[in-house]
Amino acid sequence: MNLSYSKKVLQHFRNPKNMGEIQNPDGMAMVGNPVCGDVMKIYLKIGDKQTGDKKEKIIKDIKFQTLGCGAAIATSSITTQMAKGKTLAQAEKISKDQVIKGLEGLPASKIHCSMLAVEALHKAIKNYKKLGNFKTKS
Repeated sequence: MNLSYSKKVLQHFRNPKNMGEIQNPDGMAMVGNPVCGDVMKIYLKIGDKQTGDKKEKIIKDIKFQTLGCGAAIATSSITTQMAKGKTLAQAEKISKDQVIKGLEGLPASKIHCSMLAVEALHKAIKNYKKLGNFKTKS
């Protein structure tokens, strides 16, 4: 099996962005792939952005923890980069194809890694929306 990774994948694997944990996150999700064993957690901190008379929720901070292969770490890293600072609506539109394009391609056998990262992001947003009304801000 030939696994040739792009320079972008290797950069994100060797120097991942937004790796870590957020204490008391506003939203969180964990997803896993039983076939390859990859597990990802994504944490969100949500803030407000005022645009004219419109107030929107944005991803103020985002972190990830990934146990998996180089592609899983790279897709987690770039997905968090793509989502940071975006409105929830914009972040919900991030797709596996955008992640693959952002990494300048992935080997066919690693495409499922991009789906895992996007799934974790979307589930974390869903988790925030579900819990958001009940959260008390200190």
